[in-house]
Amino acid sequence: MMRVTASVLDNSAIALSSLCLLHCLALPLLAAALPLLGAWSRAEWVHVVFATAAVPLSGYALWSSHRRHALPAPVWALAVLGLAGLVLGASGLAGGSWETPITVTGSLLLASTHLLNLRLRRRAGTCAS
Repeated sequence: MMRVTASVLDNSAIALSSLCLLHCLALPLLAAALPLLGAWSRAEWVHVVFATAAVPLSGYALWSSHRRHALPAPVWALAVLGLAGLVLGASGLAGGSWETPITVTGSLLLASTHLLNLRLRRRAGTCAS
């Protein structure tokens, strides 16, 4: 069985955050031009799918890195804030006008966390594991 490397996990989490940003920012603009995409821009299930995938993927990627090299508290704080933003945005509890800014901020924080984690692992020489 092939073992998934921490780099693959971090890169996957970054890609997922990017897809979330694309959904939040670009899809509403495309929906204005192509009404068929309007349903996707308002589909709440898409938010739930992104958040449901992001939480375990990010958690596992960061925890597996933490076991190899202790992640500093600011990295964990960025991760928690990013995940909280995604979950809050996906849940709809933030309200319509706040949903997109909170989700976008959460995605950016989470992607930054994984970029920082990649950098820390490269510095520690544990990038392939």
